[in-house]
Amino acid sequence: MDQSADRAWNECLDIIRDNVSRQSFTTWFEPLEAQSLEDEDDLHKLTIQLPSRFYYEWIEEHYFSLLRKTVTRVLGPQGRLFYDVVIEQNDPDDPEQGASMQLPARPSGPESDPSHEAADEPETPSDSTGAPAPPSNASSSSPLPPEDEARLSDAQPPGPEGEEEQSTPPVQNPFAIPGLKDTEVDNQLNDSYTFDRFIKGDCNRLARSAARSIATDPGETSFNPFLVYGGVGLGKTHLIQAIGNHVAAHSPSRTVFYVSSERFTTEFVQSIQENQIGEFSTFYRQVDVLIVDDVQFFGGKEKTQEEFFHIFNALRQAGKQIVLSADRPPREIDGIEERLLSRFQWGLSADLKPPGLDTRITILERKAEDEGIELADEVIEFIAQSIESNIRELEGALIRLLAYATLHQRDIDLDLTKEVLRDLVQEQEATLTIEDIQRIVCEHLDVSDEQIRGKTRKREVVRARQIAMYFAKRHTEHSLKDIGLHFGGRDHSTVIHANDTVADRMDSDDQFRNTVDEIGRKIDRHGQ
Repeated sequence: MDQSADRAWNECLDIIRDNVSRQSFTTWFEPLEAQSLEDEDDLHKLTIQLPSRFYYEWIEEHYFSLLRKTVTRVLGPQGRLFYDVVIEQNDPDDPEQGASMQLPARPSGPESDPSHEAADEPETPSDSTGAPAPPSNASSSSPLPPEDEARLSDAQPPGPEGEEEQSTPPVQNPFAIPGLKDTEVDNQLNDSYTFDRFIKGDCNRLARSAARSIATDPGETSFNPFLVYGGVGLGKTHLIQAIGNHVAAHSPSRTVFYVSSERFTTEFVQSIQENQIGEFSTFYRQVDVLIVDDVQFFGGKEKTQEEFFHIFNALRQAGKQIVLSADRPPREIDGIEERLLSRFQWGLSADLKPPGLDTRITILERKAEDEGIELADEVIEFIAQSIESNIRELEGALIRLLAYATLHQRDIDLDLTKEVLRDLVQEQEATLTIEDIQRIVCEHLDVSDEQIRGKTRKREVVRARQIAMYFAKRHTEHSLKDIGLHFGGRDHSTVIHANDTVADRMDSDDQFRNTVDEIGRKIDRHGQ
């Protein structure tokens, strides 16, 4: 290695290290090596070797100003930076495998004024497609006109002898077998996840309505990105894939792609190892509707987050639709960079709540219809009342019942249902808590948990609060003071007053008594 080149580049690295983040320095500058330092045509040419074309494009786009100022400081006004770029080849039999090509840094111009460029990690890509700006292969000191840049945007740089290489092949599916050309993109969607099969209820009304709007006009609504969050088994994956299936069916010209966050991370790491990061990034930047499931698993994966950050910016800038899911609200996701969290909240975040009793019954009826089985109402109601946690366990219980009845050639009735699901129901049953009572009362009287614990004095909320206190006193071992604390910090006298009010009104108001009795039966079934 040229010792003078090595010294000059080390001086440059010392300056660069002070102007970029540690992660950026480690990722983009540590792997680079000085090749030569030559005097030619009154210029001091420092040549450094880059491992791939992608490195060249990335550094030229994001760190051009920093590098130009650094080289000028170290080598003087006549200092120029050149790159020796390793040529990427997919064909191992190609005799040019491992060769390199020398490319100059792009020429300076008015648009490259360092006062207008950030040294590190720009917030948005430089062009509408989000892809790295194509390097210039001209040695002119003036920038190319826009029309020439447009013509060169998809062209390969000249080879070692100056002849032009073949144009870049069409974007491939990064999950396809490496080396295959013109691979058709598999959207990775489950065809059964459609809007028609997604049961509508109060628990998902907002999320479903927004999803339908997005599916009709992807990228054209203000819901971009669209993030759905909620607990396990509540239908997040179904809903976000329903968007993709609708777009694929009604707009076949659009590219739709579904991927889990874990798979995205795995393929990203693999693309780095196989020196295919450029292809990976380009593929995602050309997707029209990108659907990413369980983004909470990006937490703690800094390099994956950085790549997804730039892909996110490119897609949104180009008017493409981004759909995400998570198991919790964005602000509660640990290990996600602030800049990415802010983008998750850019559009609309909608939650999916556990389904109410009516919704659970409808889900079971639909599932039984799909299986070609007619079930008695009492059977469906028993399952719906016994399993409240999530849709997945609800459907699993029904499948278990159907399988048992088929194998043992028995008719499905309430007794068989209780027998088959005895252990499953017992697992669902827990010690009755004040929170359980609050939820049952709120669900029956159509008020929210926040209202019942809040300070509002609306008549319907006060009635629900008093009824919940009434049952909390009768079905739990908590003291009056503890009960009051569970209702927004109220004192014991409020709990006593609530119990007396409910008892008195039950004696004088038959309709009110019937309502309380019905709620009581639901609480009893829960606590059995």
